[in-house]
Amino acid sequence: MKKSKQFWIFISSSIAAYAIVQLLIMMGILDDFYINTIVFMSINIMLAVSLHLVIGITGQFSLGHAGFLAVGAYVSAIVTMKLHLPFPVAILAAGVMATIAGLIIGIPSLRLRGDYLAIATLGFAEIIRIIFLNIEYVGGAAGMQVTHLTNWTYTFICLFATIVIIVNFTNSRHGRACISIRENEIAADAMGINTTYYKVLAFAIGAFFAGIAGALYAHNFYIIQPVNFGFLKSIDILIYVVLGGLGSLSGAIVATILLTIVSTFLQSYPETRMIIYSLVLIIVMLYRPKGLMGTMEITDYFKLWRGSKGGSRHGQ
Repeated sequence: MKKSKQFWIFISSSIAAYAIVQLLIMMGILDDFYINTIVFMSINIMLAVSLHLVIGITGQFSLGHAGFLAVGAYVSAIVTMKLHLPFPVAILAAGVMATIAGLIIGIPSLRLRGDYLAIATLGFAEIIRIIFLNIEYVGGAAGMQVTHLTNWTYTFICLFATIVIIVNFTNSRHGRACISIRENEIAADAMGINTTYYKVLAFAIGAFFAGIAGALYAHNFYIIQPVNFGFLKSIDILIYVVLGGLGSLSGAIVATILLTIVSTFLQSYPETRMIIYSLVLIIVMLYRPKGLMGTMEITDYFKLWRGSKGGSRHGQ
């Protein structure tokens, strides 16, 4: 993100949003339900933004994000509950271990494309889940009890860092190389771009932030279980990115906010929640097949609005 007017507007609005939420929490206006909803929404945004780098920017169809989330969740839980180290250390360890897992799966599997890559990453996520399911040290199928350490401040700092770093990466020459791979991998390779290197790099960065999201996720609840990180969790994250519009970071954020709100406020209707949730997805995809925002960002709409406003003035 260049240090332009947009950069300072983003910084100012982010600090203002943090201050408003923190003030509402301190005044007791936001109860535990709303605080938990905001934290959970922020974690989902981190997951969506990190997967956006892999699918939306680099064009690699991955279904293994729940695996990186699981690695981050269990590593952070071990660091705090078994090793009794501070929570910030657990967050960092979760990101590092998820990155290592991303490199282990990324280096051999990212030579695959399309459906084959999706199957390979899905298999990786299931392997991770089965491993945790059979390790008694972390509770096996019964799960692992975790102290509630995630709060709004930790969540905001991690979310802010995730968005800033991924936006800066996307706008750098490395990000341009990833976009060229998404548009035409063969042409990018012919132009001398090391496609395997950039695909693995994007995969590792995405895994790092998914691991950090896993640390926040684990310490936002009192217990984590392997069943929390199954195939459906990967699909949930994928839906955020696809519904927002492949290639649109702000679209992924908007879709995540909308679907988290829909899912949260329909918890009182467990029988019909998934039906309504699915209908929302079907309706949106029927009328917006490229996603809510296509490949555009929110700033593009402001530019269009200013352009039309300037044109009308010129016409007058």
